[in-house]
Amino acid sequence: MMNQLPQDPFMLLSAVNMMLRDGDFESLEDLCAYYDADLPQLCGQLRAAGYVYDEAQRRFRPL
Repeated sequence: MMNQLPQDPFMLLSAVNMMLRDGDFESLEDLCAYYDADLPQLCGQLRAAGYVYDEAQRRFRPL
């Protein structure tokens, strides 16, 4: 597993959605805590790339 989350927004999108889909983490908050990532910063980075978090589906989707 990665030691840190990818910096490229599209690699980040893929990695985060995969880890949430595969059940590696119960929530986006758990994933951020594990990687010591700032949740608002992660969401902002992906929003800037055109994606928003859908809590009901537990994934980032296009705006």
